[in-house]
Amino acid sequence: MALTINTNISSLIAQRNFDSATNALNLSIERMTTGYKINHASDNAAGYSISNMWVTQLGSLDVAADNAATGADLLSTAEETYGLLTSHLQRVRDLTEQAANGTYGSQSLKAIQSEIYARLQEVTRIAANSEFNGIKLMSYIEGGTEEENKDVGMTSNGINLQVGLYANEYSRINLDVSLFSNASVSGLFASMANIGTQLTGANASYVQGTTKLNSDEGMQTLAAACAGLIYDADEEKLYLQTGATFGAKEMLDFLDDAIDDISSRVTAIGAAQNRVSSAVSALDVQSQNLTSSLSTLRDTDIAEESSNFIQAQILQQASATLLSTANQLPSVALNLI
Repeated sequence: MALTINTNISSLIAQRNFDSATNALNLSIERMTTGYKINHASDNAAGYSISNMWVTQLGSLDVAADNAATGADLLSTAEETYGLLTSHLQRVRDLTEQAANGTYGSQSLKAIQSEIYARLQEVTRIAANSEFNGIKLMSYIEGGTEEENKDVGMTSNGINLQVGLYANEYSRINLDVSLFSNASVSGLFASMANIGTQLTGANASYVQGTTKLNSDEGMQTLAAACAGLIYDADEEKLYLQTGATFGAKEMLDFLDDAIDDISSRVTAIGAAQNRVSSAVSALDVQSQNLTSSLSTLRDTDIAEESSNFIQAQILQQASATLLSTANQLPSVALNLI
């Protein structure tokens, strides 16, 4: 190699290696201080894209888990409220069984009717007020008009819990609308709509499975039937039944139907709760596995990177020393002049 003054190849080589070592040192410092080995797309273009997608999915999985937990809370609220309704109806059945015995006078039957009436009122009140985040849990009228169901907060498709990442059916759990059917007196005694004309007496016209049962007059009449009485709406009085009228013993079957209806709903709610719990567990596993994969792809191995840091630091120091030496090489030419 020729000895020149204007061009110092040794210095240029030392400068290039010094810059390379400095860049490697800065990269190691960035990776160790951020904890990530992918901080820019230039570090790993494919890995950068994949890590961003996984971060987005992890956020969505957290939301899906919250959705499932909220759905479980909704179902628990409904289940506990149905428990209240069951306790009231069981007491009504006990009183009706008592009235059907035929050993009670009119005053005793009126006392029975009074308690049954109060409990029927409470059943309808609880059903009307049972809600979760603005969704009525016991008010949907199956087969009802849009106007009748406008304030319920759900459609005929029920409630869909979004417990997955995607828009397909496998990312949703559907809570059937039957779980949230009308649980007022009218809804629970809907089977009475089929009693036909075989029953006679003043009670028969009112003990039909219609919204009439939710009115004060309807519940008075229904309570009177359970107590073996007749309610005269015009005079607002109770009378003993005479002849072939609709009374306590006939009401036992309808009370059993209402209690069975609630039991079926609670059983279905229990099954839905199991599905939701399973979804939460599956989301936890998916989130854990995705987090592990993201860590492998993106997180810095501090042990490895610290070795790279020491290597780059030594190379930088060596390059700096040699650069200083290389810069002095042209001065040798002065000894030849």
